[in-house]
Amino acid sequence: MQGRIMNYRSSRHVQKGNHMIVKVDKVEKRADAEKLVGKKATYATKSGKIEGKVAAAHGNSGAVRIIFEKGLPGQALTQSVTLE
Repeated sequence: MQGRIMNYRSSRHVQKGNHMIVKVDKVEKRADAEKLVGKKATYATKSGKIEGKVAAAHGNSGAVRIIFEKGLPGQALTQSVTLE
């Protein structure tokens, strides 16, 4: 299953570098996104892979929140993530 990184998780003053908001392909509802909680996510880079875990649904349009083991660079925005 593939997803696209939309943005960092952030508040008014703080941006978390390892929390990402991901829109998953073919998931349109919050109920479907909640079924993905606990799955592993992988972001592939030239130097290797960065793994994470789906933490929660985000919003009502099928997006999820993924917590990666280390922060992702700004170039990761709009790139693909593989969910297992």
